[in-house]
Amino acid sequence: MILFRSFLFAIVFYVWSAVYAIALIPVLAAPRTWLLAGMRFWSRSVNSLLWVICRIRVEIRGKEHVPSADVLIASKHQTMFDVFVQFGVLKGALFVLKKELMIIPIFGWIALRIGSIVVDRDGQATALRDMVRRAQEQFRLGDRQLVIFPEGTRKTPGAPPDYKPGVAVHPVATNAGVHWPARGFLRRPGVIVYEFLEPIPPGLKRAEFMRLLEERIETATNRLLADGL
Repeated sequence: MILFRSFLFAIVFYVWSAVYAIALIPVLAAPRTWLLAGMRFWSRSVNSLLWVICRIRVEIRGKEHVPSADVLIASKHQTMFDVFVQFGVLKGALFVLKKELMIIPIFGWIALRIGSIVVDRDGQATALRDMVRRAQEQFRLGDRQLVIFPEGTRKTPGAPPDYKPGVAVHPVATNAGVHWPARGFLRRPGVIVYEFLEPIPPGLKRAEFMRLLEERIETATNRLLADGL
């Protein structure tokens, strides 16, 4: 049954997303808030499809820590769903994305239109400086929540963390990879949880900041995995 439900979800998800993306093309010329509203509807529609077809419920915890001001958000990254869900939670979501993702039809246009920052991971220090400069430019425009995945790539649940420096202050933990694996199309029933954690205060030294960031995200993520939702 899981195999059948997963296969059906894959068909419905990709067909619906392709049709909806084409319908959004005219909105690319509209104000950014219109496009974000369209992406918010799409994000929540995917949540509904997950429940109806795969019996996967999406739960947002730590709502008191969900920011509405201009902030950086560091999220655990286990699956591409980690990107989708943020549109339904944050009112001004934009992302730091690797340049390879820009070749995806329409997705690349939407990502750029909402202000997302494209980085070359091979650029190292230069890429980091450019990311910081462009992030500051976006924040000056107001109402931006910049989502960055500090491990740089998707990790399977339980895999050793590999955090990169220069990241955010609002940590987010998840168990999404248990139900929506990074690879493959099986979607396992249960509860996908995204937990917004207590913000990390500014002014910490780099090493202390990175230690605290990893500790908070990994501790909360491991707890969610242990709950077996």
